[in-house]
Amino acid sequence: MNQPIPRRSRLFYSIASIILLVLTLIGFRMFYLNLQAFPGRPLTPPIRTVVITHGVLMTVWMLLSVVQPLLVAAGRKRLHMTLGLFGTVLAVGIVVSGYLVAVNAARVNPPDLTLFGLNQKQFLTVPLSGVVTFGGFVALGVWNRRRPEVHRPMMFMASLSAVAAAMGRMPPLNAWYAGTWMEHWFSAFLSMLILGALLLILKGVMERRFDRWFAGAFAALAAICVATSLVARTGAWAQVATLLMK
Repeated sequence: MNQPIPRRSRLFYSIASIILLVLTLIGFRMFYLNLQAFPGRPLTPPIRTVVITHGVLMTVWMLLSVVQPLLVAAGRKRLHMTLGLFGTVLAVGIVVSGYLVAVNAARVNPPDLTLFGLNQKQFLTVPLSGVVTFGGFVALGVWNRRRPEVHRPMMFMASLSAVAAAMGRMPPLNAWYAGTWMEHWFSAFLSMLILGALLLILKGVMERRFDRWFAGAFAALAAICVATSLVARTGAWAQVATLLMK
């Protein structure tokens, strides 16, 4: 009686991961096609190498997130585990390069640049929070690698948290709430959170059950996003950002 649930679960993660990959390709299309930063600016020479490195690593991760549930569905669990070890090392590289990109971009970007109602120092919380959140979910997923009901949602939330950067580069997804209370509370994360909520509903419909681990991980992700948006505007963060950008 319980066998159909794992099959539906694997199907869900395959579909959801493909959606995240497509969004990544669309959001970063300028990077992939022209090696340009959003919204069409050339990559700043001092950080060009680390940006490209981070972009390549993140792309490999998103591709891997599509392949892994397909391998499980095909019964290739040994290969799935082998690629999991590679994914763990890959995640470390993503965290390190992501931190370097975030801090160095804040240093070289125009000081008057405003994104999602945040100045450069304030906006630094967004990529740094993303890096920490991604790494945290991966760590939880690896720690629970022998518990599929925990492992799968944690690894997926890592990918979902990362796709916020791509969705933040799609003006139609974000312009509608610019300057509203929603931007104050959610800054660059609202579109990603709406997607996550829709995927939570889709998962429940497909599997005909409520996945408490998936829902709990998503709730934690939403709380982190709100906390990040609010902390960004504090004087304490301004001092931290000043130290990081020296």
